[in-house]
Formats: sequence, C-alpha cells, structure tokens
Amino acid sequence: MHKIVLRDHRHVAPFNEEARDLRIQNKPLWLHQRDVLVRHTVDEAECASLEHAPRTGQPTLVYRDNLFFDQDYIDDFLAQARRSGQPCRAAFPTDHPTFRAHALPLATSYTPAGAHHLADLWYFPRGVEPQAACQPIVVDLETRELGFYRVPTYMATESGELVYQVPRRGLLAIDSWVHIFIADQIYGLFGRGARFEHRLNHDLFYNLKVLGRALLERQQVLRCSELVQIGRNCVIHPSAVISGPTVIGDNVTIGAGAVIDNCTIGDGVNISQGVELMLSTIGDGAFLPFRAATFLTTLMDHTIIAQNTCLQMCVVGRRTFIGAGNTFTDYNLLPIPLRAVAGDGSLQPTGMPVLGGAVGHNCRIGSGLVIYPARTIESDVVLFASAERRVIDKHVSFEDSDHFKTPMADLHQRLYPRHGERVADSW
Repeated sequence: MHKIVLRDHRHVAPFNEEARDLRIQNKPLWLHQRDVLVRHTVDEAECASLEHAPRTGQPTLVYRDNLFFDQDYIDDFLAQARRSGQPCRAAFPTDHPTFRAHALPLATSYTPAGAHHLADLWYFPRGVEPQAACQPIVVDLETRELGFYRVPTYMATESGELVYQVPRRGLLAIDSWVHIFIADQIYGLFGRGARFEHRLNHDLFYNLKVLGRALLERQQVLRCSELVQIGRNCVIHPSAVISGPTVIGDNVTIGAGAVIDNCTIGDGVNISQGVELMLSTIGDGAFLPFRAATFLTTLMDHTIIAQNTCLQMCVVGRRTFIGAGNTFTDYNLLPIPLRAVAGDGSLQPTGMPVLGGAVGHNCRIGSGLVIYPARTIESDVVLFASAERRVIDKHVSFEDSDHFKTPMADLHQRLYPRHGERVADSW
C-alpha cells in the first residue's frame, strides 16, 4: 500500500516548531508515524494537499503529519476500510467521551460533519480521489474512565474524583502543547496501563507468565522484568524502586532512593538520588539531579531539571534547563477555567480542571520561580528570578526574555524563531 503525507507547516506554541518534529512518546512524531505504518506501507510521498497527491491507482493511505495515532488504531481503521472497498476517512462521534474531553478542546484540525468530526486520515482503495465521497470510519476506542486525583470536597465540591477518558486505541491531532501532554500521558502511559490490565484480565497464559516471572525473580508483580523493561548498559542502585509498566532505555543511570512508577525513560538519562518520576516521559539524554520530581510530565531530549524542582502535568522542550527550586502549579485556587493556546493562536478553555505549564526549546529558567497553571514560556527565553519577577502569572514570549536586560544578550542564541520570522546570525 502507498503512503502519502500531507505537510502541515503550522508551528505549535510555545515550541515554534512543526508538530511532526516534536517528540511524542520520546520519538519525533514523523518517526512514530513511520514506525506504526511500517507493516502496512511500502513507500512514501509528501505533498501539500489531496489535490496535489500523485495518482497511483493503487491502495493508498493519506494522513496529515500532525496526527498522532497508535498501532491498534491504525490496524483497526485499515481493517474496516479494506472491508468497505470504498474511499474512507477517520471519524469520531462528536459526543464520544474521549474525543469531547481530550481531542476536541484547543483543536483546529477536525472537520465537523453532522454527528461526526472528521480527522485528516484517509484510505483510497484505487488511488487518491480528492472529490470522492468518503465513508466515515469510526474505530471503537474502547474508552475506560480512570481517576488520577481525589479532590477534597471543601476545595471542589463539584469535581470529586478527577478522571481521564483513557482510550486503548487512539488518534489525536497535535494542534496545541496540551495535545502533546494528552498523547504522552493519557493516550500513552495511561493507555499502556489500561492495555496491560485488559490483557491480564482476558489472557490466562499471559497472567501466568507474569506471575511466574515475579515468583522466579522474587519480586512484586509490578516490579518484575515482564513489566519493567531495562535496556543495555544501565546502572541502577539497589535501593531504587521501579514499578511498571515502565520502559527504560540504554545507558541509563538511576541513583539511590529514586522512585519510578509507570514511566518511559529514554537513552542516556541520568536520574540522581531521591528523584521521583510518576507517569512521566523522560527524553533521551535528560538529567535530573537529586530530589527533582515529575508527575504526568513530558521532558523532551537533553533537558535538565535541577534539584528540588517539581513539575506536574507539564511539557518541556528539548535542550532546556530549569533551575533548582522551581514549582509548576497545576490547580487554580479560584474556580476559573484553565485556558491554553489553541491551534489558531487564541486562548481557549482546556476542558481540564488541573494542568501544568509548557516550556519551549532552548530555554534557561533560573531558580526559585513559581509558574501558574497552563502558562507557557516560549522557546529561547531566559528567565532570572528577581524581586520584580518570581511568579509567572502570564505567558512569557521571547520579547520578555530577561537576557535582553543584560549587556551580553548576544551570547544567547535564538534557535527557534516563530513561523515566518528571520533571525540574524548570532555569535
């Protein structure tokens, strides 16, 4: 089957980079898409739109390159599409709990069509037909409601237990940084846990395999090697506590007293003493000195989170340094809806009662700052903690960067300009 990729050149704030180049589940999105489709497609072409797509006359899969999808979703979508024998397009019922709660807010990539919203994923059995009436294909996401916070009634009488609508199969347009959080944590780590529980409940042989491995290794079930996959050349202190499902890459160092629970950890990561990582995705080459903590957070590659810094429900770009003692809050003390930057650049409600912040690429964040929920710091920003600015209560753009206040501003190179901007060479 042929594969055609529709290019989406829009930038995702605050990273100032196309969605295809951002890391999802510790891979560039374009590489994740290629890995998922390798069993179905034989070649690839890129173009701007369906009208510009080559006509091959052969079965063809077309998708926009800002789409995240997992293996189970693609397998089911193609199975239904092939059975139909007609041009097809991925669709979601507008009232579906996962789509309504997590995919639709902040999105600009879906097309309303009656009771459905259409995604930019097509199947053409006889080559691309731009004007063809496509049959909507609705994949059963097998959604499961999972709780992640219990809010005391004196704080939020209407919320009670906060939940995610977790799909076992997922497709999501990456239009906002919040969608990276959703793809990594809700569709990724929560989804992986849901698939594991489903397999345990329905596959007796796998159940016995996990139990047997735990008995053989004299470990609790969630800590056995079936659920904690460790790469090559890793150094892990015996006092570290690691619970699965967790995947640890190659050349990883984990220090004494570290606690890791249901995480994805990339290659070359250094996790020092007393670090706590829960439901987080840690990119290649990241460094977390002692007592750093993350919860439901994504760190892209080569990021440093210094000691005593806590990030909750955040997304941090590549090659960013966040200094010691910073706190990213995730809950409004007053009942004000959290708003974030949508795909069209406007501020819109996230639909989430709790959410952390986002930091772009190549940022340098000093020590002792407090960042309010859902705030963003644009790529290439430098922030110094000072008497004038210790609390980040609004979005920080590159023009607000503190390095402009110094006579050495040229020493900080801008690597990620906004779409359409041209930056003079520094250094």
